[in-house]
Amino acid sequence: MKHFGIALGSNEGDRPGHLRAAVRWMDALAPDCLLVSRVYETAPVDCVPGTPSFLNAVCEISAAMAPIEMLRLLREFERVRGRKESYLKNSPRPLDLDLLYADQIVVNTPELMLPHPRMLQRRFVLQPLCDIRPELVLPGRESTIREILALLPPDQGVRLHPESAR
Repeated sequence: MKHFGIALGSNEGDRPGHLRAAVRWMDALAPDCLLVSRVYETAPVDCVPGTPSFLNAVCEISAAMAPIEMLRLLREFERVRGRKESYLKNSPRPLDLDLLYADQIVVNTPELMLPHPRMLQRRFVLQPLCDIRPELVLPGRESTIREILALLPPDQGVRLHPESAR
């Protein structure tokens, strides 16, 4: 069994509903091993002007599969929830699922990079990840998620949202 960290984001349509559907789907995929962060409302990063804000959360599940298999399942569920096969980078989307890590596995292929290459610069990923795994140390790092989060600028447009992802 591998522990997979997965970032959830939505900024189109029923944002809370998309996150809840993703959590229910992951719970069915790995019913005994689900950690879910609180939900955060976040300003869009690197998006075109006028892009709606995101709701973001992070989950961790355990599953007996290779990281590439998990990535493909995540992509398929995004499509089920209405994400288009091709889209402009950082455009609004009903659901965005990013594979952040898979235990201490390092992957560097055109299809998948683990740990996620930009996660450590993004408060909208680290804040919810810190909710569930503050002491996690990623491969090739010495600092915990909590320590890395503390080094980021304090306001990157991330605030707690009253919605639950469950």
